[in-house]
Amino acid sequence: MIRPPARPVTAGAVYFSLLGPLTAVRDGRPLPLGPRKQRIVLATLLSRPNTPVSVDVLTDAVWPDDPPRTARKNLQVYVSAARTLLGSTGVGDRERVVHGCGGYRLTIDEGELDTLRFRSLARAGRAAGERGDLRAAARLLREALDLWEGPPLNDLRDSTGVAEEAERLEARCLTVYEDWAEIETELGRGAAAVDGLRDLVERHPLRERLRVAWMNSLHQSGRQAEALAVYDDYRQLLARELGLEPSPAMAALYKAMLGRGRTHRPPAAGRESARGTTLPAAPRHFTGRREELRELLGLLGATDERVVVISGPAGSGKSALALRAAHLLGDGFPDGRFHVGVRREDGSARTPAEVLGELARLCGVRGPGSVPGVTGGPGGVPGVAAGGGPGGVPGGVAGGVAGGVPAVGVAVAVSQGAEDAWQEWLSLHRALIVLDDVPDEASVRGLLPRSSGPSSVVLTARGQLPGLAPVHRIALAALADAEALELLGKLIGPGRLRTDPAAALRIVRACGALPLAVWVSGMRLAVLRHLPLAEFADRLDDPAAALDELVAGDVSVRRRMASGWQDLAADDRRALGRLAGPAQEGGITLDGAMEALGCGERAAIRTVESLIDAGAVTSPTGEVTAHAALYEVPRLLCLYARERVGAAR
Repeated sequence: MIRPPARPVTAGAVYFSLLGPLTAVRDGRPLPLGPRKQRIVLATLLSRPNTPVSVDVLTDAVWPDDPPRTARKNLQVYVSAARTLLGSTGVGDRERVVHGCGGYRLTIDEGELDTLRFRSLARAGRAAGERGDLRAAARLLREALDLWEGPPLNDLRDSTGVAEEAERLEARCLTVYEDWAEIETELGRGAAAVDGLRDLVERHPLRERLRVAWMNSLHQSGRQAEALAVYDDYRQLLARELGLEPSPAMAALYKAMLGRGRTHRPPAAGRESARGTTLPAAPRHFTGRREELRELLGLLGATDERVVVISGPAGSGKSALALRAAHLLGDGFPDGRFHVGVRREDGSARTPAEVLGELARLCGVRGPGSVPGVTGGPGGVPGVAAGGGPGGVPGGVAGGVAGGVPAVGVAVAVSQGAEDAWQEWLSLHRALIVLDDVPDEASVRGLLPRSSGPSSVVLTARGQLPGLAPVHRIALAALADAEALELLGKLIGPGRLRTDPAAALRIVRACGALPLAVWVSGMRLAVLRHLPLAEFADRLDDPAAALDELVAGDVSVRRRMASGWQDLAADDRRALGRLAGPAQEGGITLDGAMEALGCGERAAIRTVESLIDAGAVTSPTGEVTAHAALYEVPRLLCLYARERVGAAR
């Protein structure tokens, strides 16, 4: 049975359900959705509503192993059938499924798709809970859960692509159920959740937060012996299957129940972290990025996206945005919020083993024992061979022999064991991990969640990290003029800004409106109180002097540009040096790139797109043809590239 949408829809509109088997109704009557492959295409489009879905994604979902030569033509047939089924949007008779450069995009409203309605209700429920209105929170979360008919898309899970999306949907539903059960317990109504929690624990026996909620609901219902048995069963299961123990917070809850204390809100997984938060201080002068911040908070707050990549040129404020969101999310990640840099102080990349070792220590990951000759992480998590930086071996190799085995072999084996322990921890905890300044995909691929779970990871990187999928991407461009002026005003004072607004605008534009450069300019002017804004603007307008001026104490924009330059492949550095001249004039067309690079159209497109992937070139946000696009290189990176080219001559 499909429940009708919570909001009324136009007569004749179709209502879809993914939170159970894929179904659709129109005016209360079920609709035939066609053969299996057609349903897979429809399910894939519905699972990414209002977002382009590439032909490759659809092909992999329908034919994961060996697509036929007619795959594209067959997809067109399936999409055409979906168009017929869906009809128009009701706004100007526009088709619901349209095709563009990004793929097929399905337009659908909240009241027409249960997953969109579910997300809206869950957000409203959590917001009510944060305001302290627990009764409203419980009601809204329960209304969301009433849309959950069973394992999502359970009739199409033989498709790998659909199965992955179904697991994400189920993880989202489980998280909302845990939220609801905890609030019901806090309201003194824990008995209402007992039966549902028992059923979910049977289906997800390793999910600790479900166990904690079940323990509390049983305890509040006067069934203390059963509550204690839930813990004992879980402890034995973890020891038998994974060689792990329950979290310290869950163990504390168990001890409290042994003492017959009355526990309503669980002080364990789901409400309180055993390790807490290890975030750097929130940025003091965070300015602008309102849309990007709203998008990031929405993604992480709704647990819709488990991996988010924030990319942009050096100095564009990626780390500031990630930290701002992490601080604002607060209790949204009760098992902790953790920040780890993926580079050393000199800008070189840390090994994955080093990063994993630090994560293990911060999060309190515990694994199945240690290996002779290998330093163990917290609670016996296998680390890496002794020596070197945090959690790792210099260069990934340690000298000597451990237990008669060459140390390099031990390091490889232990790395896999530590990675498995980390993945298990992610699957059992709801934490936010910020991996900052990622140099490439290989540095973090093994650290990202492999399967659906409650934790989320935010990556910041200059490059796009195109080899990571599926992830949600937020690309940062330069600040708008008004935002850059607001940041400058916070640093030098609004009164001084008003003395010469035209010069202030010249300053932020000479900085390419990059937050780092504007911040350095503001700090310089805050110290040099005698310096007129117009004179400083003249200095920055001079291409030969601008980078010399953008230094404040130990913060140097040139040094940041140099780090980004070193990240580029040798061919990309040469190409950027050739593009730096024409690009500095405000952008470069494909024809201009062909002339600067001295190559044909196809080679120029490949080169420019390689630089886009690396974060050195920005592209238009909308869909345009290659010849109509205007590509831009940040002004300060242009100046640095020209310096390097001049020095090499």
